Amino acid sequence: MLDNKKIRVMTKLAICEQKSSEDIRMSMYYKTDYVRLQLMKTIISVTVGYILLLFIIGFFQAEFLLGKTFDIDFIRLGQYIVGFYIIILTVYIAASFFVYSYKYDKSRKKLSKYYKLLQELNHIYREEQIDE
Repeated sequence: MLDNKKIRVMTKLAICEQKSSEDIRMSMYYKTDYVRLQLMKTIISVTVGYILLLFIIGFFQAEFLLGKTFDIDFIRLGQYIVGFYIIILTVYIAASFFVYSYKYDKSRKKLSKYYKLLQELNHIYREEQIDE
């Protein structure tokens, strides 16, 4: 026999799953683990991007660099490059930390309705088992 209440709850659950599939995947992590994973992705992305940017700048300025090889203070240039990298990395890490922490918290609030529906469905199944 079909139970309309159970069908309604299951339909709502299916709709919630479709709307918030990313939130459900995110719920598999603790907040610290999720934020740490995203920070690692950010660090890798910023590092690769910075290296590519340095390569492009070096490629386009190769004639200048080769012409001034003996006049350039490479230690000072290296300090500027590393210092600028640290500044950029710090800004991106701070921004990523706040963005992904906020995103995780917002996701948890969205999933509270989903978890309530799951508890309601679980309660319906328990009632069916008791009735049998």
